[in-house]
Amino acid sequence: MPTLLIADDHPLFRAALRSAADEAAEDIRTCEAGTLDEVVATLDARPEVDLVLLDLHMPGNHGLAGLAALRAQFPAVAVVLVSANEDPQIVRRALDHGAAGYIPKSAGLEDMRDAIRAVLACEQWLPPALRGAVSRAASTPGDTDLAARLASLTPQQFRVLALVAEGLLNKQIADRLDVQERTVKAHLSAIFEKLGARNRTQAGVILRELEIVDPARQVSV
Repeated sequence: MPTLLIADDHPLFRAALRSAADEAAEDIRTCEAGTLDEVVATLDARPEVDLVLLDLHMPGNHGLAGLAALRAQFPAVAVVLVSANEDPQIVRRALDHGAAGYIPKSAGLEDMRDAIRAVLACEQWLPPALRGAVSRAASTPGDTDLAARLASLTPQQFRVLALVAEGLLNKQIADRLDVQERTVKAHLSAIFEKLGARNRTQAGVILRELEIVDPARQVSV
């Protein structure tokens, strides 16, 4: 019996995905989250989750950073990105960072159902209208290298890196993760070595390279 986590802050779109999931597989179980923090908490509490449908721009998620976080902390869970952004290069980047598929928010119920069914069958899924353009979009060497370096981090190291990118100091990170400050320093040393960063500023910048501006929130001048 597959378990699906629908991660989106829009109730109506969550309902559409839930309807598609009900058609995609018999006896599928679904749970929902409205922020990235809720996604992480749910995956911690429910290790049986097989697939996450992750909104690219939900609260707490900044583009591909949330995808990278889930792939690092829960490598056994498949992640499909859901977004109104249909730029083939963004889709290509998502695949390079470990996404199992990509569902545009313009997709119909049938495409959503097919995507869920395909990924649960351990297949990669892209919208038919974008497959040609995405296949022609070249992988960025920097993205490919960054994905490999981030994948080398342990789940706890990635948590430390994410908090560094937020600007937290070592003591604040230690308090947040309920560990000793010397443990945070040891994690940082390993993070710097794996990412090829000289200091915490560089390490934070590396993670922020995954941020993608939400087109819906851009203000026209």
